[in-house]
Amino acid sequence: MPSWQVLESTARTLFDTFGYAEIKIPIFEATELFARGLGATTDVVEKEMYTFPDLDGKSLTLRPEGTAGAIRAYIEHHLWTESPLTKLYYVGPMFRHERPQAGRFRQFHQVGAEAIGSASPLLDVEQLVLLDRFFRALGVAPVTLLLNSLGCLLCRPAYRDALKDFLMTRASGLCEACQRRIETNPLRVLDCKREECRALTRDAPAITSYLGPECVGHFDAVRAGLDDVGLAYTLEPRLVRGLDYYTKTAFEFTAEGLGAQNTIAAGGRYDGLVEGLGGPPTPGVGFALGIERVIALFTKGNPASPSADVFIATLGDHAKRRVIGLVTALRDAGIRAETDYDQGSLKSQMRRADKLGVRHTVILGDDEIAKGTAVVRDMATKAQTDVALSELVPHLRRLSP
Repeated sequence: MPSWQVLESTARTLFDTFGYAEIKIPIFEATELFARGLGATTDVVEKEMYTFPDLDGKSLTLRPEGTAGAIRAYIEHHLWTESPLTKLYYVGPMFRHERPQAGRFRQFHQVGAEAIGSASPLLDVEQLVLLDRFFRALGVAPVTLLLNSLGCLLCRPAYRDALKDFLMTRASGLCEACQRRIETNPLRVLDCKREECRALTRDAPAITSYLGPECVGHFDAVRAGLDDVGLAYTLEPRLVRGLDYYTKTAFEFTAEGLGAQNTIAAGGRYDGLVEGLGGPPTPGVGFALGIERVIALFTKGNPASPSADVFIATLGDHAKRRVIGLVTALRDAGIRAETDYDQGSLKSQMRRADKLGVRHTVILGDDEIAKGTAVVRDMATKAQTDVALSELVPHLRRLSP
């Protein structure tokens, strides 16, 4: 099975196990949704969105992420009336005008999940366990869970003031973007990737030192839950995330072997987002994982799966006429079968079978048809067996994985 299908199938199976239902969110939304939801001063809104006017002049934007659209649907359809806890997931493309590089594309794909309606730290733990089990199922290892708390609207202002005072003393050495962020969004300075900025902010005050009692209790409960399930994590006080809607728990999963773009999944809690977009006060937590980056990890060292189980090579006019019926019978039996529709030489057909990576090749010639048999060749051992045509399908079913 191709890598994308393996990843999506694994995700859907796990999400179903954890009680998440799939939602289809629009490719584009009203620009205002992202400006209000993500934050007008975030890099995504300021510099990275693909925005265009509709025919009636309304500003639309290709979705740069999935949470805002999922929350818009939650509010629009009053999903809280159906269940106190709504658990959704989505799969699809996102769009950001970024500089393309390894692991970063202007159209990229994500699997995302949102759990809306509960402030329990156990829900944060559940999502982290879900991601951990997903990476394990794909054989993606090792991964590192980075964890932080961003506080809430009550305790974050004091931290913003302390961080702003700290940054002002080092402003002259920061890059132009970080100098601007001191006034507009000082937490984003901690997320800057420039080495000079990271060096100057290495001793910045930690947000966890400014958490109020409720946020401390929530963060302690998340950490205790992770300890209970045996999921290791690393505290990362610089982890702030790039979108304004995050509160309390924030996390990233990183992996080696991807260079600078080593984050493969990220998310956190957003207890004020539903209300901020016009819904009732409703807590929530969610994440998104980058499909291209995860695929780059779990395909390393793993050969591509064969696209077929059996190849049918033909020789002679009678065999050529019989091949489509035989291919159809094998497919009806659940066996992935292919043939050479141009019906070239036997040598070229065997090369094609070898390139497809099939386990077995059926060689069917006019002489075999006259005898009511076919030759089944094991492509690994090169051993060949004569099999009656009447027994060919059940024989190959027994040999198929």
